[in-house]
Amino acid sequence: MTRAGKVIVAGSILTTLTLLAGSTSAPAPGRPTAPVMVPVAGLVSFDSCADALTELRAAAREAVGPYGFEGGTLLSTRAAAEGRALAKGALGGSAPPDHSTTNNHEAGADEPDVVKTDGRRIVTVTGGGLRVIDPVSRRITGRLDLPGGKAGAYWGSYRLLLLGNRALVLAEGTPFVAVDRSRPGPSTEAARLFLVDLTGAPALIGTYRIEGGLLDGRLTGTTARVVIRSTPRLEFPYVPEGSDRARTRQNRAVIDSAGIESWLPEYEWTAGNERHTGRVDCDRLSRPERMTGTSVLTVLSFDLGADRLGDGDPVSVAADANTVYGTPNSLYLAGQQPPRKPGLLRWRPGLRDQVTEIFQFDTAGSGRPRYLASGAVPGWLINQYALSEWDGHLRVATTLGEVWGDEGESESTVRVLRRDGGFLVSVGAVGGLGRGERIYSVRYLGPVAYVVTFRQTDPLYSLDLSDPAAPRMTGELKITGYSAYLHPLPDGRLLGVGQEADGQGRTEGVQVSLFDVRDPSRPTRLDQWHLPRGWSTAEYDPHAFLHWPATGLVVLPVDAGVRLLRVDADKISEIGQVTHPVTTTDRARLRPAVHRALMIGDLLWTVSDAGLRASDPVTARSLDWIPTT
Repeated sequence: MTRAGKVIVAGSILTTLTLLAGSTSAPAPGRPTAPVMVPVAGLVSFDSCADALTELRAAAREAVGPYGFEGGTLLSTRAAAEGRALAKGALGGSAPPDHSTTNNHEAGADEPDVVKTDGRRIVTVTGGGLRVIDPVSRRITGRLDLPGGKAGAYWGSYRLLLLGNRALVLAEGTPFVAVDRSRPGPSTEAARLFLVDLTGAPALIGTYRIEGGLLDGRLTGTTARVVIRSTPRLEFPYVPEGSDRARTRQNRAVIDSAGIESWLPEYEWTAGNERHTGRVDCDRLSRPERMTGTSVLTVLSFDLGADRLGDGDPVSVAADANTVYGTPNSLYLAGQQPPRKPGLLRWRPGLRDQVTEIFQFDTAGSGRPRYLASGAVPGWLINQYALSEWDGHLRVATTLGEVWGDEGESESTVRVLRRDGGFLVSVGAVGGLGRGERIYSVRYLGPVAYVVTFRQTDPLYSLDLSDPAAPRMTGELKITGYSAYLHPLPDGRLLGVGQEADGQGRTEGVQVSLFDVRDPSRPTRLDQWHLPRGWSTAEYDPHAFLHWPATGLVVLPVDAGVRLLRVDADKISEIGQVTHPVTTTDRARLRPAVHRALMIGDLLWTVSDAGLRASDPVTARSLDWIPTT
């Protein structure tokens, strides 16, 4: 049982999962894995702030070392009907022209990005400013400089969600200034949100600022949910002399003297001339059975149909995560459990420490999400595409073990979890994938999954997950290079974006592969496009990838520009390249990198931090240039 506290999901259970350590014989690839027991526990709420402080201090004392906290989670190398109704009402009754949308993982769960369109307008956020572009007249119709924004802010520091005449801008990487200036501790990061009304000229109608870093967000219906990761506000002394034991003792003394406010995030929100401040309450904070006291995850909920953001109705968990996965009805937070031994280097944990925790929340309704269940699986996730909810189950793909070095004792597994009360319990697994390699990409398509692993060659595995209790590998294709992103195409085809490589695994430039997966036992590659020494951000950022099914157009950033490809039934052909004009600064002449592409009607729009270009998608010919700086 747990220590003092109200048990949200009582007790602790053991679920059968596979570990490499301790096994005397490995199962054949694609076969069910041998069971090893891994503990899984639910969340526990605190009886009081005093109780929360006692347990947070105790956990932080165990996690601290001579040089403070040694990092967070291990980072892997890298719409509902009401929402549609609101959007339609904001835009008028007539339908907008055909247009592309953000390349989201799941339909009905929109993800924040640097550009959005509803077909009638394009909204971008770059360099601390929001711009609205009319795709018909090809001119900027609205500008708004966001508070605290600065020119030259790095790309990706601002993202947005769009619903009807409302835009929610999510900003990260800004310093947090405590409302209580007497509060001790070092400066920390802050996430900032801006609610913008687009009915006429863009107008700022609400702001929100919270202590912590922006992890991700999702928009389902009219409700935007934003996930924040914060670390305790503790200032450990710099002691150049003395032993590690003495340094650790001093750091623990800092923890022992810290108040509960060091862990609970502070926030501030405004609406018009109103200004409100607050802090996440202790009764909104829960913890897993095993925690470190080194981080807190907070889920905020905002109604984009309202005229203000409010306090975000926060829900917090004293845990860590680096992956957010959302569906129209669920939100999952996933991250590696902390090492069992204080001071263990996070970049090379033992097998017992390669365990990923997963927390599931119900987001089917509006307002505050409701905690549902939690579970744990061996290994680590590549990104959110390693997770998939289907037919009442959660599928999870992980790699376990050391990939690099002489041993290369790693393998990957896809597990199927089912919610049983407050627990995510394993009901089936298929393992032995890519021994000595790691996962580079995963794509689930209903009852089928495709997994790419790589070290020297690229096995593409096809998996049958139709029976959750008996998932199995049905086919394998070995080719050079790898696919870091997989995109489904019609008629049983799959497109992979990644890198070509030689027989020793040395990368040789960006490649796009067209696979035929109609026969799950014999996946084949139909064609390949390769650009030596090239690279694409679509390898690690799916939002950079555009597929327009009507014409087979595929657009992906390559180096500073974008390449236009046409994908037919069995062939990939290149249309051309689109770049943006060179910009001149005091120091140099630079060509801005093109990061996004979207289709509106029969025009291709490309976006960089310098502006937008309208092009003919059939010939790649430039039609107009709209600077935004």
